[in-house]
Amino acid sequence: MFMSEYQHNIDAKGRLFIPARFREGLGDSFIITKGLDGCLFVYTRDEWDALEQKLKSLPFTRGDARAFVRFFFSGAAICEVDKQGRILIPGNLREYAGLEKDVVVIGVSTRVEIWAKEQWEQYSARAAASYEEIAEKLIDSNISL
Repeated sequence: MFMSEYQHNIDAKGRLFIPARFREGLGDSFIITKGLDGCLFVYTRDEWDALEQKLKSLPFTRGDARAFVRFFFSGAAICEVDKQGRILIPGNLREYAGLEKDVVVIGVSTRVEIWAKEQWEQYSARAAASYEEIAEKLIDSNISL
C-alpha cells in the first residue's frame, strides 16, 4: 500500500527521484501513464495487469470506453529506476502533467501519483474545502472511515 506525500524536483532531463518507500513497493520497473485531474498515475506491474484485465471488459462498442482506453494506454510507458533512485519521465507525460521543476509524489493506496506542485496545491485546497462533505457521501455509501 502506498501512502504519504513527498516533494522533489524534476531535473532538466526529466528525471525524478522516487522516494525509497515507494521504490520498495514499485520494484525496479513499473508503469506510468496519464492520470486523472492532471497528474500521472504510477502502477506496479501486477496492479497494471489487473487494471488491464478490468479495462478489457469494457464494451468496445461504447465510444466513451474506447476513448478512455485509448487515452490511458497510449500514454503509458515502462519506467526503470536508475542507481540514484530516479526515473526518466517521457516528455509527453511531463507535458501532460505540467511537470517543470517542483513536483509532489503521493501514495494513493494501490498507486502512486505524480503532480506538479502548484497543481497539487490547488487541487488539495479545493478538496480540503469539501473534505467533510465528501466524507459524509462516502459514509452514506457504507464506507466507514
